[in-house]
Amino acid sequence: MFTNEKAVVVFSGGQDSTTCLFWAKQHFTEVEVVTFDYGQRHKLEIECATSIAADLGVKQTILDMSLLNQLAPNALTRSDQEISHEEGKLPSTFVEGRNLLFLSFAAVLAKQIGARHLITGVCETDFSGYPDCRDVFIKSMNVTLNLSMDYHFVIHTPLMWLNKAETWSMADELGAFDYVQERTLTCYNGIIGDGCGECPACKLRKAGLDQYSAERNLSSSQAEVQS
Repeated sequence: MFTNEKAVVVFSGGQDSTTCLFWAKQHFTEVEVVTFDYGQRHKLEIECATSIAADLGVKQTILDMSLLNQLAPNALTRSDQEISHEEGKLPSTFVEGRNLLFLSFAAVLAKQIGARHLITGVCETDFSGYPDCRDVFIKSMNVTLNLSMDYHFVIHTPLMWLNKAETWSMADELGAFDYVQERTLTCYNGIIGDGCGECPACKLRKAGLDQYSAERNLSSSQAEVQS
């Protein structure tokens, strides 16, 4: 644990950010979350994040980022746009500048409350083609934030090199497996828990869950045989 250190988690109420929230609560003395309202396809995302924050007893700040909806129309902010991913192109769910702006405003909030640590659930292993989920972007952003505010931030990315099965494993190790499975919203169609099963986010989540469950069952069977 980082003794007497404060942290801010960029929090959407999804599988990844909720796992990161549990991780942060184990590593930092004081944790807050920041949630962004950018005109996303489902307001339920914000409601879900608010419910989880309240349940876990962490302070939540919701910031209005509706300008993103105006500047960057995409399948996550427009219900009339199809969710798709053509080979060689960015997914239609990519929101231009989202993580750039989210981390910038999270840092402004963090400095006001005396927090130096920012946690985000971005992942290069399963980054789905999003350039702002890459490790090189995060490292660059960390330097930029420190220089822009003359303040020493550290951006933590606990999931950066994990695939979805390993993310489920982390949730299990944190004692949050059932909570993450039942309470989080990953689905592009706005269904909490296991979701619709059809959108790319649900398929990725389920594939990781199935892989981890199979590995966990195999390890349990091997342990029983050895005993």
